[in-house]
Amino acid sequence: MDEAPHDGDHEGAGEAPHEGAGQETTAFRDNRQRVGQGLALMGGARDIINVFAADPLEEELSDRVRKPRLREGLYPADEVRSRLHGFVPPPSHDRCVRALASRILVLRAAPGTGAGTSAFALLAEKAGGGRVTGLDSQQDLSAWRPKRTGGYLLQGPPRSTAEQLSDVLLTGLAELLRDAGAHLVITLAKEIRLPAETVRWQVTHVPPSAREVAAGRLRGMAEAGRLDEAQLSRAFRQLDAPDFADHLRTHPLPGDAVDLASGLYDSAVTGEPAASVLDGLRAGSPAAARTALGQARHSADDLSLLAAVALLPGQDRTVIEQFAALLRPLLSARATGPGEPGVAAAAERDVLGPAFEDRLEAVGARLLPAYGATTGRYRYRVRPVVFSGRHRAETLLRQLWLDYEGVPDLLWQALDGLPYQPGVELAAGESVGRVLAHATGPRALRQLAPFAASEKRWRRRLVAVALGELVQHPPVAGAVRELLRQWSRYPSGPVRCTVAETCAGSYGLARPEAALRLLDTVLEGAEPELERGLRAAVSFALSTLLSEEAHHPAVLERVADWLAAGPGTSRQAMAGHVLGAMSTATFPPPGRPGASRTTLAQVLVAHPRQALELVVLALDTAATHEAMAEGLRLLEDDRAGSGPGPGPGHPGASFDQFLWALSRSARDHRGVARYLLRRHRRHHSTQGHATPGRASS
Repeated sequence: MDEAPHDGDHEGAGEAPHEGAGQETTAFRDNRQRVGQGLALMGGARDIINVFAADPLEEELSDRVRKPRLREGLYPADEVRSRLHGFVPPPSHDRCVRALASRILVLRAAPGTGAGTSAFALLAEKAGGGRVTGLDSQQDLSAWRPKRTGGYLLQGPPRSTAEQLSDVLLTGLAELLRDAGAHLVITLAKEIRLPAETVRWQVTHVPPSAREVAAGRLRGMAEAGRLDEAQLSRAFRQLDAPDFADHLRTHPLPGDAVDLASGLYDSAVTGEPAASVLDGLRAGSPAAARTALGQARHSADDLSLLAAVALLPGQDRTVIEQFAALLRPLLSARATGPGEPGVAAAAERDVLGPAFEDRLEAVGARLLPAYGATTGRYRYRVRPVVFSGRHRAETLLRQLWLDYEGVPDLLWQALDGLPYQPGVELAAGESVGRVLAHATGPRALRQLAPFAASEKRWRRRLVAVALGELVQHPPVAGAVRELLRQWSRYPSGPVRCTVAETCAGSYGLARPEAALRLLDTVLEGAEPELERGLRAAVSFALSTLLSEEAHHPAVLERVADWLAAGPGTSRQAMAGHVLGAMSTATFPPPGRPGASRTTLAQVLVAHPRQALELVVLALDTAATHEAMAEGLRLLEDDRAGSGPGPGPGHPGASFDQFLWALSRSARDHRGVARYLLRRHRRHHSTQGHATPGRASS
């Protein structure tokens, strides 16, 4: 298993720490002021002042969180509908329906044949309303029990788990599912053999024809209003053309058909020639990648540009140019053969070099139209660079990374020297994650360690995005979970920040219970005075979980546990930060990283039981009493019309019921009694006389 990173393993240890380091520096020297956060205001002339924003550009990272493909927990209903849009029932569908009548179906399939989508369709049909819950691929089914009505999906269990599926186990499990009104589908690799007596539970998945899948996808686009009737007719004419039919015969998997349908959609909408669709698909093949690398192998300029676009697809041209410029000398230095041809005389030397677009064309890449983007301070233009071919970036990077010794080290070196620009951590993280999903060996993830221990947040976020992508691949998911478990206990603050950042991405949404356990462990090893970077990372993770309604109860219960951890603990400090922000404004606070913004009012309306528990604990805790009392006062003022007005999710009339429930707990909670007494006195002072009420009686 990969080792945790050492404090000295990373670059930038001697640099001025940024947010991720958990240190804030404020100093004034030589008539210059340096602040750790916020704004520095310095004197000016007449009505002019100079304002300097302290946070560096690299901390303005995107809050975008990619939705996971596989989950351990309830899939959102809209996600299930999206997965089944344009679904074509396979030839084996009816047999699967009959087998699932016994409550359990073991669906055997070859990789890439669409068994997962078929399983979703079966469970959505049986569950009614599309309630599908994903299980951990390593779940021990002998100890598992269904908790609710609906469909359960176990995708790609490892051989050790699958071989435990005996007829006795499945029969007993079917009875439990029947009692719960639930169904279970297990998708299993075709090469894994089960005991002969389990054959009655098994069906071999037979995928639909690629032509049917492509046609179904195009019809779905038309139903969604993305294609009009004329465009749909043109797409179908192209689909039935001999060249396209030949392509589907040699590429029969459903994923190939989906790619072809997407290409036909682009052609129908943009009017591009149909031949360009097939050219783009061929450009993304492994054979085309080998050819491209072979053509570029003697040119550090071409090879560095290929690697830049492959690792950072869709990034602005300046990012591609900078990365290629950093990688070029590293590639030149590793050349073992004769050097490049002799340099011409100075008078004849080409000092200008080829234009950037010409260089891109030489490696099969192109510029997309420019669009406007924003940071926290200003707008700017972006001119993305992509390859002219679907999957070309992924295929090229995989071959570069896995097939050529020493190249990954060079790519990491170039990334390490790259100045931060918005979006780099997302593009590079997803690319690295996809590549490492195909890496082998017990130490394949070790190369992430230096960036995980970095003081710079964007590097830690890159690792977090990569791990979020990796965990979507069942064969390596176990290694990712073990790595995060080790890192969550590591004494280094940046490493624990990386774990929290990972929980703030698709990993957290895919495995909410595991993410909350990791956050608990991360806080256990923290100082009572929480480092700013760790507090921000944990806050970001909680806000990501709160972005989906299904995770709210678990998050609120975990915050309550932290609040009850006792004074002087990092857990209580974190809970105090959450409740303080939630009570007086939003959590996370405005201007801080967050995938969602949650207020106390929203919690009171949506989760009254958990809200009551949290409020009682907060009022009983000295560190949070004042903030919670102020939050309740603001809610009451808004309801009475003396505040700025109720915001979204204001409890309104239900606030009276909440106060009544709160007053019933006053006998056993001194903090609650103190709040109610102060509230009673405030009403006396503002109204001139006591106003009887259920909450103050």
